[in-house]
Amino acid sequence: MIMRLSLDYEDTVHQIWRLQQVAYRLEAERIGFHEIPPLLDTIETLSDCGEIFFGEVDEDGELLGALAISSESSGTMTITRMMVYPAHFRKGIASRLIQNVLDLHAEIPLFIVSTGTRNIPAFTLYLKYGFIPFDTYEVAPGIELTTFHRHSEHKLIS
Repeated sequence: MIMRLSLDYEDTVHQIWRLQQVAYRLEAERIGFHEIPPLLDTIETLSDCGEIFFGEVDEDGELLGALAISSESSGTMTITRMMVYPAHFRKGIASRLIQNVLDLHAEIPLFIVSTGTRNIPAFTLYLKYGFIPFDTYEVAPGIELTTFHRHSEHKLIS
């Protein structure tokens, strides 16, 4: 079940933080860059980040994956975090989280997301949901980040 996660609850913040540490460490290994901003978060910085989180939880209330969004300007929504426990990869969790946010915010003309260019699973996922590579830039020597845009007229590729 997908639900909005409240950062007002300490237990929820701890669950997100633990998931974030596991998921982003794996991405850091995949792309060869260990200074991914979510890995630098503390419980306090995560609690105060101002982002809106959605998570998929199982029947026992265990958080399996989460996505965070932020709107910095009118008409634009940024997916700021996407994470799934490795034990739950390839079960459609990331897809359901993205679709949930796209459905909830269908009126938003532009969605933005970024990932390490070498993170092929994430790159492929975003393409599937109509995100188009917009810009690639170097964040550290030899480490590229790709930013994707998805305009409201794009639909899911079957």
